[in-house]
Amino acid sequence: MFSLFYGLWKYVFAKDEFRVLILGVDRAGKTTLLEKLKSIYLKGEGLPPDRVVPTVGLNIGRIEDAKAKLVFWDLGGQVSLRTIWEKYYEEAHAIMYVIDAATASSFEDSKSALEKVIRHEHLRGAPLLIVANKQDLPGAIDEEELAKFLHKELDERPYTFQAVSAYDGGIKSGIDWLVEQMEKSKRTETLQARAGVAGQI
Repeated sequence: MFSLFYGLWKYVFAKDEFRVLILGVDRAGKTTLLEKLKSIYLKGEGLPPDRVVPTVGLNIGRIEDAKAKLVFWDLGGQVSLRTIWEKYYEEAHAIMYVIDAATASSFEDSKSALEKVIRHEHLRGAPLLIVANKQDLPGAIDEEELAKFLHKELDERPYTFQAVSAYDGGIKSGIDWLVEQMEKSKRTETLQARAGVAGQI
């Protein structure tokens, strides 16, 4: 009887957990965005921008919204660190790709790195949120301009663009979109089925 009630409780109240990669070249503002998300969802627990340092390896952030638990894997964007990105692809539900929209000299590198990410077989079908970050700086391009620059590189996966500054809370609507896409993604079904099989071994 207990197991029946526990199963019902879990079905009604338990939240799905999704793993989201935060990728992009160095100095795009990935870790600052992650800390802003933590401050939004965890009521001030994120680091202030002046204490954020470039990621060497991996930062992990966990948040929870009304519908899901989210685990963010923030990976360093330096060229020498991009080789470790692939180690996290297979278990990720979605991608948040961050671009410094105010530094034109980094656009080609960002475009090239994104192309390699979305062509990798282990990320097939993963929803993609492309963030045009640093909108607080002069000369930053918006999501429409970024979409024109990247349109030939994108495939048939669900994707959207969002222009934000990591210093404000505008990223929340993009996270809402990611959660909605992950909930209905065939990739999520595959990962959940794989986890279920692993749990039975």
